[in-house]
Amino acid sequence: MIIVLMGVSGCGKSAIGQALSKELDIPFYDADDFHSEANKRKMKEGTPLTDGDRKPWLKTLADFMGAHGEMILACSALKHSYRRILGFSPEVRFVYLKGDYPLIRTRLEERKGHFFNPDLLDSQFATLEEPRNAIIVDITPPISDIVRNIRTSLKLRTP
Repeated sequence: MIIVLMGVSGCGKSAIGQALSKELDIPFYDADDFHSEANKRKMKEGTPLTDGDRKPWLKTLADFMGAHGEMILACSALKHSYRRILGFSPEVRFVYLKGDYPLIRTRLEERKGHFFNPDLLDSQFATLEEPRNAIIVDITPPISDIVRNIRTSLKLRTP
């Protein structure tokens, strides 16, 4: 199984992915690590990425997922068209980490050392097409509760 934790920047994809990875003992990858330097520079400057910027990145991610199999991937996957690229196999399961704007904005403003400019959050919410075929998980509880909710929803073994 490949689990794609999706949602806007600041929803907790990386922290939740790392915790889930530890519990399931399967590798975790952050899609941000696969962005080109040009994409990272644009986001740091507060310039939203275009579909053209994202398409090669999404293709790289899909190829990586196909080559490496079982994993957890933190990836915004904001549009249906992006999820079609990433959802190349029935083994890919999307988990939408859903939260409201004020909570996520606060988290982004408190985050240090990340290239994502918090001013881009508006464009992320504007771009977001909520998934129809994903598990939806509320991000307000503690991470341990969120991980338990994901495991229960995916019918995964318990520790």
